[in-house]
Amino acid sequence: MNLPKVFPTLETERFILRKIELSDSEEMYNYFSKDEVTKYYDLDSFTEVSQASELINKFATRFEQNKGIRWGIADRENNKLIGSCGYHNWEKDHFKAEIGFELTPAYWQKGVMSEAIKPILQFGFEQMELNRIEAFYDPENIASKKTLEKAGFIFEGVLRKAAFEKGQFCDAAVCSLLKEEY
Repeated sequence: MNLPKVFPTLETERFILRKIELSDSEEMYNYFSKDEVTKYYDLDSFTEVSQASELINKFATRFEQNKGIRWGIADRENNKLIGSCGYHNWEKDHFKAEIGFELTPAYWQKGVMSEAIKPILQFGFEQMELNRIEAFYDPENIASKKTLEKAGFIFEGVLRKAAFEKGQFCDAAVCSLLKEEY
């Protein structure tokens, strides 16, 4: 269960799912600096472009160490980064990983994540040999809930005060998609 040596590029009708480069720092900063994007994210809103560069390096290191993979979602027309999606908390012994994603607000409610998540799920089940893909989200984050349901994820419950984020304990809804359901 190893990731490929070369970062895999995936494509959809409207988007290219590609490696996030340091040259994408400005675009990533533009959406991670918005409170509406980080509201349900375990990061504070960015105040400097260097924070985006640090996150990009973190994603690259995770890939290089065979610990996870995060694709940049780029608009096919201009290759501009509009969000990201990928796997972290990869537990190889248990054939499972957690999926996460975010998107710049200008692209919300346009079916972007529903389109982008499909080849990423396929990659997880076929290339990473996952049996379970799970997602944790704030129970108030209806948009993420709907995206995951649309992709076939099954709601499993709410973990009460399961995380400490931004100075407070918060609940985490959990859902999953099993290989046999995919």
